[in-house]
Amino acid sequence: MASPIASDLKSYLVENSGAVIEDVARDHGVSPRTVIEALPSDMVKLCEGGSFAVAMQDIAQWGEVTFIVHTADAIFEFTGPVPDGEIGRGYFNLMQPKGLHGHLRHERCAAIAFVERPFMGKSSAFVAFLNVDGGVMFKVFVGRDETRALRQDQLDRFRALAERLGAVSAS
Repeated sequence: MASPIASDLKSYLVENSGAVIEDVARDHGVSPRTVIEALPSDMVKLCEGGSFAVAMQDIAQWGEVTFIVHTADAIFEFTGPVPDGEIGRGYFNLMQPKGLHGHLRHERCAAIAFVERPFMGKSSAFVAFLNVDGGVMFKVFVGRDETRALRQDQLDRFRALAERLGAVSAS
């Protein structure tokens, strides 16, 4: 039997599927992963976090995307290609001297979510890397073309990656 919180959250998300995940988590006193898992089942697929490097290496071939880190204090957005990376010294290292670069704690990734849902009146698709605490490490959004529609080539790669990694419905 679902808890009252889970039932309320699922009901809320049916009506507000485009709500900001981190805001819903805060307002309902749950983790962002709980919110993602409560989205309607046709909007989200999950796979194990052990596929982190494979997912990031695939995303590095997509071209211009939007990479978002959302904390309690700021939302950082980078639009451009995600660089190639490799595991070394305990991190997945983004190998680029300029633009997006850094060191990601890949071993803390517990799951990868593939989410397709409406957001601000438009279709959106993103990959959310979920940490062991139920938080979102970061999200990578499928890019948009000159008409602001999702880039079909990236959307195809997004869906193919979810399938290749064995992502299944969260419900």
